[in-house]
Amino acid sequence: MGDNVKAALQRTIVTNGPISAHALTTDHGVSRQYVHRILTELVKSGAVIKTGKPPRVLYSANPVYTQPKASNLTRQTYEVSKQDRLSRNKQRASVLWVTGLSGSGKSTLASAVEKKLFDLGKHTYVLDGDNIRHGLNRDLTFSAKDRAENIRRIGEASKLFIDGGMIVLTAFISPYTTDRNIVRSLVDEGEFVEIYTKCPLDVCEQRDPKGLYKKARAGQIKNFTGIDAPYEEPENPEIVVETDKFSVEECVDQVVSFLIEHSYIKV
Repeated sequence: MGDNVKAALQRTIVTNGPISAHALTTDHGVSRQYVHRILTELVKSGAVIKTGKPPRVLYSANPVYTQPKASNLTRQTYEVSKQDRLSRNKQRASVLWVTGLSGSGKSTLASAVEKKLFDLGKHTYVLDGDNIRHGLNRDLTFSAKDRAENIRRIGEASKLFIDGGMIVLTAFISPYTTDRNIVRSLVDEGEFVEIYTKCPLDVCEQRDPKGLYKKARAGQIKNFTGIDAPYEEPENPEIVVETDKFSVEECVDQVVSFLIEHSYIKV
């Protein structure tokens, strides 16, 4: 886990003494598995954790992940289960989370991978950053706070697609490690596949398919990732595709081969 993730979680805990696992409480934003992983890392770094009841989260690593504002809510269950959908679809539901700089080839890769999977008879859908901001997230800017909310909504939407037994691909810059790891925590182990479209900034600028880098350099766009806003590279992504070195077809084959080798799909 990234140091920023651990630091963010530590800020939710009283740190003037040993970290008490059973003193934490759960919200809907982060799973117990996530807390276990983070607490394990904290132990390795020298933190002291008291044993007791299973650890639960007080707050997630991002302030937008809090309890619902509405009260008197009850989760409903239905006759058709996630497992029923998976059995019918004959695939392992997952989110293929494509992250990288603007111009690194996220949308191109997501589109090409979906076409390949669709041709193989798989049930898929792509959530694209610009498309989502035309609808679901049209009220959000590119401030750090709104970027976090943008990813939160996409994470929750991806979770619904996974519950539907589908393979959902997302094409978002998603620049912050914290937010990507929180989305990972929303779904079950193995259902989040992080794909890093690794490409040097200068190559992305040369491509500049939407003319955004030129505008950012001219000061016409603020908070542009890679220019005046940070991009935190994934530390341990499941897949790294170097889009400046390999063709789209080769990158697609790399992703699909991973899915086959790790039993996400059968061909």
